[in-house]
Amino acid sequence: MSTHPAVREWTYAEFARLPDDGNRYEVIAGELFVTPAPGSIHQAVSFRLSRLFGNFCEDQDAGTAYHAPYDVIFGEGDYMEPDLIFVRRDREDEVIKDHAAVAAPDLVVEILSDSTAHRDRGIKRERYAAYGVEEYWIIDINAKQVEVYRRIGGELHCARIENDWLSYRPLPGPELVIDVPHLLRPRNDHSKARQ
Repeated sequence: MSTHPAVREWTYAEFARLPDDGNRYEVIAGELFVTPAPGSIHQAVSFRLSRLFGNFCEDQDAGTAYHAPYDVIFGEGDYMEPDLIFVRRDREDEVIKDHAAVAAPDLVVEILSDSTAHRDRGIKRERYAAYGVEEYWIIDINAKQVEVYRRIGGELHCARIENDWLSYRPLPGPELVIDVPHLLRPRNDHSKARQ
């Protein structure tokens, strides 16, 4: 399936009427992108990450995390569906609404696939920075690493690349620590996380 953009302007009302057919629809800088449903390894990593963030949010009362499909409305003509977003507890009322997030999450995570890698590292990173996302993770399953980008001077710059342990602390207080090899393990590898 093609992931080339359809050239036209999209309103959110039009975007919201697109079919729920297993494809991922996103409007980025006013252009529609259609991506096939992710594969099984992508889904396994997404599930593990969602579970880690869900436990962190509930156990530490740190905030709220949502995984795809969940829209983020950054502005007119920018409606994206990241693999995972996290919003700090003190910003939830400002950002999270019933139908979508309506402002920049504190953290956005994308899991690379062959059909999205160029876009995740390019235009999406640029748009996330423009709308004020403070931290952006790109999970590269093939390279077995997580690229951590931080917003500096209005742009998201790669701050570090983690392939062992990844820590995330949204505010002074609780910290989420992720075992990267365990997160990115093959879907049929049920070995225990490192202690």
